[in-house]
Amino acid sequence: MHTVVVGTTGVTASDVLAVARAGARVELSDEALAALAAAREVVDALAAKPEPVYGVSTGFGALATRHISPELRAALQRNIVRSHAAGMGPRVEREVVRALMFLRLKTVCSGHTGVRPEVARTMADVLNAGITPVVHEYGSLGCSGDLAPLSHCALTLMGEGDAEGPDGTVRPAGELLAEHGIAPVELREKEGLALLNGTDGMLGMLVMALADLDTLYKSADITAALTMEALLGTDRVLAPELHAIRPHPGQAASAANMLAVLRGSGLTGHHQDDAPRVQDAYSVRCAPQVAGAGRDTMAHAALVAERELAAAVDNPVVLPDGRVESNGNFHGAPVAYVLDFLAVAAADLGSIAERRTDRLLDKNRSHGLPPFLADDAGVDSGLMIAQYTQAALVGELKRLAVPASADSIPSSAMQEDHVSMGWSAARKLRTAVDNLARVIAVELYAATRAIQLREGLTPAPASRAVIDAVRAAGVQGPGPDRYLSPDLAAADAFVRAGHLVTAAETVTGPLR
Repeated sequence: MHTVVVGTTGVTASDVLAVARAGARVELSDEALAALAAAREVVDALAAKPEPVYGVSTGFGALATRHISPELRAALQRNIVRSHAAGMGPRVEREVVRALMFLRLKTVCSGHTGVRPEVARTMADVLNAGITPVVHEYGSLGCSGDLAPLSHCALTLMGEGDAEGPDGTVRPAGELLAEHGIAPVELREKEGLALLNGTDGMLGMLVMALADLDTLYKSADITAALTMEALLGTDRVLAPELHAIRPHPGQAASAANMLAVLRGSGLTGHHQDDAPRVQDAYSVRCAPQVAGAGRDTMAHAALVAERELAAAVDNPVVLPDGRVESNGNFHGAPVAYVLDFLAVAAADLGSIAERRTDRLLDKNRSHGLPPFLADDAGVDSGLMIAQYTQAALVGELKRLAVPASADSIPSSAMQEDHVSMGWSAARKLRTAVDNLARVIAVELYAATRAIQLREGLTPAPASRAVIDAVRAAGVQGPGPDRYLSPDLAAADAFVRAGHLVTAAETVTGPLR
């Protein structure tokens, strides 16, 4: 099994994906263990002094004015975890929780939190044992970090609350720890606070969304090319010299992908022989501009994620010169914004895909295709209601594009009076990514059927490879009406697993 070694300088997106999705093992580097020990010495020294230090010998948030005596500090750290583990609603996905735990461990290992090495080792042990704390949908405002979600994870480290074992069964966390020989941690000064105070949940979901969107944007380029082919559109608008004079890199990449898929097509531009069209509709002609803008948005989001993956987010932090300083680095605004930007881009990509699908189904705009791509229009409804479903998904994508980060609900007696709502932005983006995959799957289903209905014309080799692969995956081709939902589900699975991209790339080579 792949092993990810956590040091003091952060982790990569591929590390997060390996741990969250592939179950990679986690190890702590010697450098990280040394940094943990050194930072702990600073905290222990401060704890021994009579002067109050936030998070070490004081209460938290609006209660930070109270100095806590040494005999009560262990209770203080336990209590912050217990009281903050206040999530409600459905459980979030296992991969999200594993990303959340791993990214908190990343910050702990930076040496800026003051957590003891044994606490970090326990965090790694829980991940390696496949124990997943029960974390709920609601509870984070995305400021002071993802407090409730991280608290549920910290509760598991203490042997309290519920967690899911490697067999998928939810049981008391203490039982699961005991079965795997893991001793519950007894938190000391600052440790409870350090386990809760980060943007780890929203960051983990951002990393996973970017990975999924990378596949979906390539998939959307492929389906846009297939639709252009099915509509007998012209690929001249994809010429590199046209995109060079408006030098957005995402636009150029999207156009290059479409051009690669269409290379060798006997359908593109065929309309010029008998029914001249000066220009194709925007949804066809402007596909690279829309998908390209989304790609450039992804590039910005990836830069933010890269910076955050290298960050140590906690409050207070232990600095290299031994100072322990309060700060506002836990505020989720940088991550929240790009999560919302991606939801906007996903909605627009879904919207233009739906418009292309509708064009394929409308006999007045499809340039010779049968109404709704039906076998016997009137007797058969063809893909009429598949487009309804796609339109419903796009409607939901538009609602999910409303930014969470534009909202703020003050909390903690107005001490935490401006929050990011980054967790909420991440949760709705996950739904948007799921729905976008379904929208692209419907366009794929319609476009492949439409191409096959163009008798006597030869599709591009890449298009042929896609059609063959999607049919082999159980998505049926043209014919009389049948129970449609299984076909759409199979197309969705085909897109989501990356098989659409793989099929095209067998001919085109790697797409951008």
